[in-house]
Amino acid sequence: MSHVMNTYGRLPVAFSHGEGPYLFDTEGKRYLDALAGIAVSTLGHNHPDLVKALADQAGRVLHTSNLYRIPAQEALADRLAGLSQMDEVFFSNSGCEANEAAIKLARYYGHKRSVAQPAIVVMEQAFHGRTLATLSATGNRKVQAGFEPLVPGFIRVPFDNIAAVEQVAKANSDVVAVMLEPIQGEGGIRVAHPEYLKALRALCDAHQWLLMVDEVQCGFGRTGKWFAHQWSGIKPDVMTLAKGLGSGVPVGACLTAGRATGVFGPGNHGSTFGGNPLACTAGLTTIDVMLRDGLLDNAAARGVQLREGLAAALAGVAGVVDIRGDGLMVGVELDRPCAELVGQALAAGLLINVTAERVIRLLPPLTFTDADVTALIDALAPLVRQFLSA
Repeated sequence: MSHVMNTYGRLPVAFSHGEGPYLFDTEGKRYLDALAGIAVSTLGHNHPDLVKALADQAGRVLHTSNLYRIPAQEALADRLAGLSQMDEVFFSNSGCEANEAAIKLARYYGHKRSVAQPAIVVMEQAFHGRTLATLSATGNRKVQAGFEPLVPGFIRVPFDNIAAVEQVAKANSDVVAVMLEPIQGEGGIRVAHPEYLKALRALCDAHQWLLMVDEVQCGFGRTGKWFAHQWSGIKPDVMTLAKGLGSGVPVGACLTAGRATGVFGPGNHGSTFGGNPLACTAGLTTIDVMLRDGLLDNAAARGVQLREGLAAALAGVAGVVDIRGDGLMVGVELDRPCAELVGQALAAGLLINVTAERVIRLLPPLTFTDADVTALIDALAPLVRQFLSA
């Protein structure tokens, strides 16, 4: 029996290596990876540029700590600031740590404005992480159950509903920030309308709140722009990143702009591993490859191909509720729980997962080709039809 703590419902497979969009298990079977480690493996598997850059960096130095300057960290911060037009970057190891930094920053911002009990508006069906603060900000009672008392200071409203946030503004003078995902990943690939994000930006400006966008899953090129909020033309005060930023090497980031810039000073926050040379090398290499190979345009084009192809393949199939998303972040909502499809797909050599009980979530590498999308549709559509006809 394994001594690994039993915190995951693991599938009965172990992978030995990968190549491009494929993973191979220890028995030699090949799988088309339409999950990318849950939006992590931006460049697919075993990308030669990333492998070389990481090997070269490992041969020099892996870690020095944030007690000293880290040139690769400074370079990655500059690149991210240029891509986002944000001002400052704090590096962490994961998305939940980036969101913890955002929550701490919002509270500190509130205290600096003499708000004794700073509150953050968050969304129903949101997912921000599994630490106590990010779990409390999350809008899913199933993952919160058993960990009470939750951290106070969060006001929950329906997603994509500006009237609900306006009501909070009228009723609560302690609000200091609004936190949301432009596309809810764990919540079922639910996309915020651009008009909603613009209205939130205006409301935050009117009340001097921070607008904080969690782009851990939907950011970093997945939707066809560097960051999903850019489709609406807004600029947040705080943005969090992780997952695809390091193409498999753990790295997260909390970026600030506008009224959030300069809120933290020395000693207000920190991380032992965050932004070390290896992680930042992964981030820099990922950006270089994405720019050189046009992966943003590819994500947008392959996403249209995937949604339209699935719509055609599943046209008229009773039980298909919706096919939605942006770029290579696609959800297929069914009219019933469908977790068993994950195991059926695995048996068929396809890696997917199911979120919000009824939504098949597809998050392929941004290197997916036209042929890869076709192979995904050809593998998935028959499984869905068979499942719904049973």
